[in-house]
Amino acid sequence: MEPFALSFRVGVFLLSCAALYGAAAGPLMAQQSWQPSKTVEFIVPAGTGGGADQMSRAIQGIVAKYKLMKQSMVVINKAGGAGSEGFLDVKNSKGDPHKIIITLSNLFTTPLATNTPFNWRDLTPVQMLALDQFVLWVNADSPYKSAKEYIEAAKKAGPNKFKMAGTGAKQEDQIITAAIEQKTGAKFIYVPFKGGGDVAVQLVGKHADSTVNNPIEAMAHWRGGKLRPLCVFDPKRMPYKTKVTDKMAWGDIPTCKEGGLDVDYLMLRGIFMPADVKPEHVAFYIDLFKKVRATPEWQDLMARGAFNQTALTGKEYADWVAREEARHVALMKAAGFIAK
Repeated sequence: MEPFALSFRVGVFLLSCAALYGAAAGPLMAQQSWQPSKTVEFIVPAGTGGGADQMSRAIQGIVAKYKLMKQSMVVINKAGGAGSEGFLDVKNSKGDPHKIIITLSNLFTTPLATNTPFNWRDLTPVQMLALDQFVLWVNADSPYKSAKEYIEAAKKAGPNKFKMAGTGAKQEDQIITAAIEQKTGAKFIYVPFKGGGDVAVQLVGKHADSTVNNPIEAMAHWRGGKLRPLCVFDPKRMPYKTKVTDKMAWGDIPTCKEGGLDVDYLMLRGIFMPADVKPEHVAFYIDLFKKVRATPEWQDLMARGAFNQTALTGKEYADWVAREEARHVALMKAAGFIAK
């Protein structure tokens, strides 16, 4: 074969490959080409100092440190009405790709308990970041060393003698408290506060007898010797083995079921956007959170907060949310928390 013919055929082959690559990559590149053109509002439908607030601000810091997007991200707390302020803000921002919201279980509890005209289907599911644990905490000066001891003391004291501090009313903390009462016969005075940070402070100050706070909300006080964990509301122990105090790691905390308290509960830490956003908008944030979750800062947050690191997107995420909504309807009906 003559050199000219060979080079011509090679050239045609290479051009054909390039054309095929372009056809395949074109839609993908188009999908990934969108980026925010102004500041992104990161809505937190909860108070400052709580788990959702801490996670959102950690994400904000990671995005800024690694310059993961060109525009800035601002965290805005909208806790009014048990988070309904934040949810309605995003619901009423249809098609706005510059607004995201981090959700917890008030995604389900708030509309059920308050008749707020909102449902998670009014939003666009983006990313499950993790699942958060709940731990039964007491003050370190209390005599209780196990869940069984504490529950027995509460039952012996009689109805409404022990105070359980928690975030909000008819939300996760009170749902868990009601489940404890149903399983054991103990009766608590439930005292609501705006956020998990406030709840931890109340227990440190001995203004409450116990809390069911998330790990990250009480960790500093546990490390400082002010609080004591009795059990975790998870079917299995947490996998983290690094010591938090000089004696204990998260993985050393027994499950509540081990202590005879058959109650378990995990909470969503997930991202949603307004309805009617485009697929390329969702794709941008999924990619953004993939980068966030790959950083050492995120891994450190997961370990410090003892998170369950389940992460879902797309249909798997939406299906999980639908199942969890049904579970919350059942839990809240049993507790008498659904608005009439």
